[in-house]
Amino acid sequence: MVSEAFIEYESNRLMMNRFLMIVILAVIFNGSASTSVYAQTVSRASVATPMPKTDAPKVYAKRVIVVDNVTGKVLYEKDSMKRCAVASTQKLLTALCVMEAGSLENRVRVQVTDTKVVPTKIYIRSGETYKRRDLLKALVVKSGNDAARALARDVAGSQVKFRAVMNARAKKLGMQSSHFVNPHGLTESGQYSTARDIAILMRKIVRVPTLRTYMAISGYYFQPPGRKKHWLKNTNKLLKKVKYCMGGKTGYTNAAGRCLVSYGELRGRSVIVVCLGSTPAKIWGDSASLMKWCLEQPAR
Repeated sequence: MVSEAFIEYESNRLMMNRFLMIVILAVIFNGSASTSVYAQTVSRASVATPMPKTDAPKVYAKRVIVVDNVTGKVLYEKDSMKRCAVASTQKLLTALCVMEAGSLENRVRVQVTDTKVVPTKIYIRSGETYKRRDLLKALVVKSGNDAARALARDVAGSQVKFRAVMNARAKKLGMQSSHFVNPHGLTESGQYSTARDIAILMRKIVRVPTLRTYMAISGYYFQPPGRKKHWLKNTNKLLKKVKYCMGGKTGYTNAAGRCLVSYGELRGRSVIVVCLGSTPAKIWGDSASLMKWCLEQPAR
């Protein structure tokens, strides 16, 4: 006859085994979840994108380039070396300079000069204090011009000094036909880039996990200190239009027209598409058709 002590021992042992199993499953689950999140922030593409069998689709954009993100090979281009205004796509260079200028936990106290800029804005106020990370995220997702000014001043000491930071970094990247005057891309004399140079910039950006993550966010609640939080919607509609579009950066001024640099990943391949000088009605179709042409078409 089994003793009550033995029954109690077996009961406790079974309970302990169940507990250990739960712990092990939790570790495995959490590890898998971490891997999944990490996979979204680090490029998974490792296969060269071959030249599609068909000709590239006709697009309205005046200056275009499509580049294999893995090898850097140009798959299609149209006036890609022509200098022009590139609007807010150059905020990606601002973002890169901020990323490389120290901790994103550094505090930024907004000055009134930071707010003296036309929209798009996130409406930060003079005297408010933010982490660099907060303003950087808003810069990439919502394209806030005031966030760009605040970050530029904080990094370099002034808007004017930040020009040198941007141009030095652009030169180091190999952006040989670019010159930048401000951190946000609003039209200013002497400021220009090319579709090819923006593609070079984007190839660097997609290799920075934090910036990749921000570009993929459809929207989020921004919390100003002591004020009501408000929703910042990503300006890149291609995130919803093309399921394998992983991010990008929009831009618009009268001088630049509608601009979009985007990248997509499918079946281990990845491409960067730059469209400059398009229209509100054409920019999304231009970018989507070129991305699909590369990633969905069979190779020659």
